[in-house]
Amino acid sequence: MKKILMIGTGGTIASKQTENGLAPGLTPEDILAYIPRVKEVCEVETMQVCNIDSTNVSPAHWQMMAQAVRDHYEKYDGFVICHGTDTLAYTAAALSYMIQNSPKPVVITGAQKPINMDVTDAKTNLLDSFIYAADPDSEDVSIVFDGKVILGTRAKKERAKSYNAFSSINFPYPAVIQDGQLIRYLLPVCHQGDVRFYMDMKDSVYVLKLVPGMKPGVLTRLLEDYDCVVIESFGVGGLPEAITAEVYEGMPKWLKEGKLIVMTTQVVSEGSNMTVYEVGKKVKQDFDLLEAYDMTLEATITKLMWLMAQKTESYEEIKQLFYKRINHDILFAKFREES
Repeated sequence: MKKILMIGTGGTIASKQTENGLAPGLTPEDILAYIPRVKEVCEVETMQVCNIDSTNVSPAHWQMMAQAVRDHYEKYDGFVICHGTDTLAYTAAALSYMIQNSPKPVVITGAQKPINMDVTDAKTNLLDSFIYAADPDSEDVSIVFDGKVILGTRAKKERAKSYNAFSSINFPYPAVIQDGQLIRYLLPVCHQGDVRFYMDMKDSVYVLKLVPGMKPGVLTRLLEDYDCVVIESFGVGGLPEAITAEVYEGMPKWLKEGKLIVMTTQVVSEGSNMTVYEVGKKVKQDFDLLEAYDMTLEATITKLMWLMAQKTESYEEIKQLFYKRINHDILFAKFREES
């Protein structure tokens, strides 16, 4: 029987009702007591690294989770992390970059309602997570939620209250769990070599969402305080004339300072391609701008945090790392960069 470590971090699944609303209060042992059937699936031990609402999760908490997995990696066959849903997709993406090439599964789950409620999705989500973590073909960082398996780099929370809160963006579901049975649609990678852990994340990243009529100057001010700005543009990607002028004026200085601008799209599905329209093509080519293509925003942000913590020597090396495929996070970059 597989041996799984359950790591508690708080979130709705671990919450109790207080006079000020729901707040995390249950321990991993408390949570585990609600799913006695887990004894038929695997052997579980527990630990807690924090007990917070996921609104308060930061890169420091990702480091705590990754450290817990690294410290116990040889002792267990897999890991299940209980997490709040609001930033769960960010954590899954971050851990995909912090824990790479893992032949053992790191599963992240949570719930839309606390596990101690009479009507809740928590029991099913948690039991499904152990079923997936205990399967010998499971690997890498994934989310298990509402019967679906989602790669850690491909998840987005699209519903605030419904049980089917998460979707897989621009990538199929690798597997589903129905009535306690795991059904795989995609074969595992079957990693060769050792797992790689990266503990450092540089959190100097900000997202600038373009809106019609935005005044110029915002990007310049952001780059005074941040080393990287991800621009969420419209459609397949482009910059309004006023922002384009700001880029042409400021880019020589920003490049010398090692600042990064990365383009993505506000449209959730199908990704960006700045070369389609005049409003994006010239500025991309003139400055060799990084483009997120089919990556989720969560993966884009956390990959940049991971990338900027590496010892990169040149913009070309940064570009190679950004477009390196990790846990299926990006599919089309190489094709589009060469075409």
